[in-house]
Amino acid sequence: MLILLPPSEGKTTAASGAPVDHARLWLPRLAAARKRVATKLTSLSKRTSPRAVNETLRMLGLTDTQRDELARNAVLHEAPAAPAAGIYTGVLYEALDANSLSGDARRWLDDTAVVFSGLWGVVRPADRIPAYRCSVGITLPAPIGGLTAYWKKVLKPALDPAAAGGPVLDLRSGAYAAMWTPPAANSATVRVLHERVVDGVARRSIVSHFNKATKGRMVRALAEATAAPATIDEVVAALRDLKYQIEEQPAGAGQPRRLDVIVPEL
Repeated sequence: MLILLPPSEGKTTAASGAPVDHARLWLPRLAAARKRVATKLTSLSKRTSPRAVNETLRMLGLTDTQRDELARNAVLHEAPAAPAAGIYTGVLYEALDANSLSGDARRWLDDTAVVFSGLWGVVRPADRIPAYRCSVGITLPAPIGGLTAYWKKVLKPALDPAAAGGPVLDLRSGAYAAMWTPPAANSATVRVLHERVVDGVARRSIVSHFNKATKGRMVRALAEATAAPATIDEVVAALRDLKYQIEEQPAGAGQPRRLDVIVPEL
């Protein structure tokens, strides 16, 4: 089983530790592709002239108040690295709270979850990385270009075999979902809906912030149960056993299954 996660914009800088070793990250065949992106990002972020700095901020989708992100990127090759599950600090990762999991649950998470990244392509929660800023929606100078297209080409031959034979639960946001499409036959996407009763009528709405929190709690519950589903049907059964209300929506031919998680409380 694979659980696909987005990264988070919020990241904690590692206090100590050796720098990232591209060859020791999950799927070492991606090392060269990762180094190309990291090297280009570093060289851009090291530029110091006012014009160059402004251009780099624009390319990375940052504002003038986010110049400290350039300083992070400028030292990617030397900065201390730490497990990705601790570097990412967004809502999903706060709800997941990987560092408080028991040994078996943490091993399950490290063997099951895959985090998509504009810089690294994909990493496991235990992979050691430094803090950085690099959204997949940006375009870097040639020969890299748009990161979505770059990683889409690179990831397919690496991830297709990794996904063979087991279910894929896709919890990514749209931008990161575009990096790789899992096999539709045994994969499912997840949407979180908030249900509340208004004047005696149940109404549902899509949530944003709490969508991430719900997904983080859901992954944590699966990890604590060390779930081992072999199919999407078994994934649904495992989530229902964990007291999640799951409803399936129609999906088009050749599309992954569509699961709604209904939450009455945020």
